[in-house]
Amino acid sequence: MNLFDVYPLFNINIVRGKGCRTYDDQGTEYLDLYGGHAVISIGHTHPHYVEKITGQVNKLGFYSNSVINKLQEEVADKLGKQSGYEDYSLFLINSGAEANENALKLASFHNGRRKVVSFKGSFHGRTSAAVRVTDNPKIIAPINDCIPVTYLPLNHIEEVRKELAPGDVCAVVLEAIQGVGGIQVADPVFLQQLRQVCEETGTVLIMDEIQCGYGRSGKFFAHQYADIRPDIITLAKGMGNGFPIGGMMISPKFKPVHGMLGTTFGGNHLACAAAIAVLDVLEQENLLENTRQVGEYLLTELKKFPQIKDVRGKGLMIGMEFDEPVRDLRRRLLFEQKVFTGVSGTNVIRLLPPLCLTMEEADEFLDKFKRSL
Repeated sequence: MNLFDVYPLFNINIVRGKGCRTYDDQGTEYLDLYGGHAVISIGHTHPHYVEKITGQVNKLGFYSNSVINKLQEEVADKLGKQSGYEDYSLFLINSGAEANENALKLASFHNGRRKVVSFKGSFHGRTSAAVRVTDNPKIIAPINDCIPVTYLPLNHIEEVRKELAPGDVCAVVLEAIQGVGGIQVADPVFLQQLRQVCEETGTVLIMDEIQCGYGRSGKFFAHQYADIRPDIITLAKGMGNGFPIGGMMISPKFKPVHGMLGTTFGGNHLACAAAIAVLDVLEQENLLENTRQVGEYLLTELKKFPQIKDVRGKGLMIGMEFDEPVRDLRRRLLFEQKVFTGVSGTNVIRLLPPLCLTMEEADEFLDKFKRSL
């Protein structure tokens, strides 16, 4: 059987990693400035992470969510304290797409509406299952057609006001920093105005922090630069440092009902062990401060390159836009300079390194980048 060919693959077999470095089966070392789509938050094979995972494997990998899982409670406690959302509730699932799908379900259960507003350039996963609330408020039934979504220009509050004015929009969902969309940053004033208009119209505000969250921007969540509190926050990627896990942080305005949401593998023991290790390391090694300092340095230095049309982002979530396609530049970085980077569209290179990237490694990248231009 062949693999279903939907991803362009490089002929490099990565077999191990440490910190911000990875190694192929020939022993070649690579500087990892991409972290597997931003999932590597605390570095490859961090010893505390490895200890937590292997220790849990030796005891129990998974058991049904029909019994108490104290590890889930530990994740919720640590996450609430570190993020500043101790009064919110946590629902654990498996991925970012599943987090956003469940967030839209929960929003629909809350206000009985179906329409969704998002923004041009956004990406919220591959699924779009819709739901409806039946005549019995305790019975929730799926609908097989797709959610009607309107895509508006980012940072244009009047367009949002117009769309939300009729009072029939279920939810607004957006990333404070768009990842797939090319590292476009939502303006803090726009986010504050958006929070207000959602409140006025009974619309649920969902912040998708799947890529830009978990410290990547230099704050725990990127929306915290605007000093707002969404109704639902969706999580994944860096949450498990490569182990599949996702989640939703849910405002106290939502009242849970047994059977409202469900998952088979969500919050399993191994995933929780990974999530606990990540939260431990983020706090103990002060990685948010490191992310702010190293990210600000990289942004400042990259802006000095005249070949780059635009440099944008926050923390260690950086986009470099060029006037021409970046395919050849990315290949030179990878095959000649041994640096992994990502892309967005055809003209943007994305940098999403582990949050433990050092100043020395940042300088090493800048030197290799200069040689690739």
